[in-house]
Amino acid sequence: MYNIDFQHPIHIYFIGIGGISMSGLAEILLTEDFKVSGSDMRQSPLTEALKEKGAVVHYGQRAENLTSDIDLIVYTSAIHPDNPEFVTMKEMGIPHLSRAELLGQMMKNYKLPIAVSGTHGKTTTTSMISEILLENDCDPTLSIGGIFKTIGGNIRVGKSEYFVTEACEYTNSFLSFFPKIGIILNIEEDHLDFFKDIHDIRTSFHKFAKLLPADGTLIINGDIDNYEEITEGLLCQVVTCGSTPDCDYSYTNLHFDELAHASFMLNRRNGLSEAFSLMVPGEHNVHNAMAAIALADVLGIGSETVKKALLHFSGTDRRFEYKGKKDGVTIIDDYAHHPTEITATLKAAQNYPHNTLWCVFQPHTYTRTKSFLKEFAAALSLADKVVLSDIYAARETDNLGISSANLQSEINKLGAECFYLSSFEEIENFLSESCVKNDLLITMGAGDIVKVGENLLKK
Repeated sequence: MYNIDFQHPIHIYFIGIGGISMSGLAEILLTEDFKVSGSDMRQSPLTEALKEKGAVVHYGQRAENLTSDIDLIVYTSAIHPDNPEFVTMKEMGIPHLSRAELLGQMMKNYKLPIAVSGTHGKTTTTSMISEILLENDCDPTLSIGGIFKTIGGNIRVGKSEYFVTEACEYTNSFLSFFPKIGIILNIEEDHLDFFKDIHDIRTSFHKFAKLLPADGTLIINGDIDNYEEITEGLLCQVVTCGSTPDCDYSYTNLHFDELAHASFMLNRRNGLSEAFSLMVPGEHNVHNAMAAIALADVLGIGSETVKKALLHFSGTDRRFEYKGKKDGVTIIDDYAHHPTEITATLKAAQNYPHNTLWCVFQPHTYTRTKSFLKEFAAALSLADKVVLSDIYAARETDNLGISSANLQSEINKLGAECFYLSSFEEIENFLSESCVKNDLLITMGAGDIVKVGENLLKK
């Protein structure tokens, strides 16, 4: 593998520079005086921001974009082997790294790299941790998979020993990392276009945990089924967070305010109990917060600082994000695209003021929809009324014989009211006619369904 010497900046080219993670890494390298160029399929605020910082960005991926002065190429798992730039890279013999390998090498540059993993909750927990470190004046470098409102973006370049990043299991990318502190929020079936089954996924997380050095720490959800299998053979310190008193961190006295924000009593195994309040909704965020609190304890950050930071944290973009009101209808947007995430979001919404709860869901990938068809139906049935759009294909080209009509059928079998409209325009017109004052409307999914709510607010 090519090794970067961060003391001697080189010219690095990114295939797919406009992605939220790739653009963030490019920004960090620009700050470290590297020459950065790259390509993406279309212009975006992220690519324009990179150009303002000195990057050269090509729109459209073509062989001629690659020049002889490029020292290293970085690409993502979304790049196909027949991509013209990828093919030319091989022909020219230019050294290359995956996005995950580059991120792993960056982590080596810091004394305290922190990696947040899990099937769900990575972006929110990474942002909570970031808020705590900033409140404590730790001056961290941050790489977040969503827009963190406090910094107005997904990247912050600090000058301290702290580096915080999300660690995604897809394509085993987090196995290229070098964390000192690792967090595992949960482990469930997902990304079954890559993993064989839940056993394969658990094996991957076990390998991630084994990356931690003997003087490191793993913070893990003690509610994970047989979590000891994941921590078996580890030399590092293991800290558990969960819903039972058997864990090092647990909670009691959970209650919600009028906007579904959670408050709870945090109970440490050492006998110390403290009250914490959040400005984000739902019980799932209590679990995210516990992991962040446990990390703060490992780092020696005082509770008052943590409490203050968590009260400042109002969420990230597309995580139960309030978009506005239209004719008395409250519109929320959420990134949930897995049955567990949908369940957590809709349960949180039940504590939010409303008469009728509408969920406008855009399934994400044919593989996920087919694998969890009944689970999606059960989760979505927590809403009073469900509206489905067409499946967002993302990286997939084979529809596997599945469509949103199949999901609608399963939801109807459960006795829930479900509508399937293929175009956003049809959905917007239907909602304009159907939603009434005091209804709560949630647009949900990892694709571009957010546009529906935004368009309704403009009408």
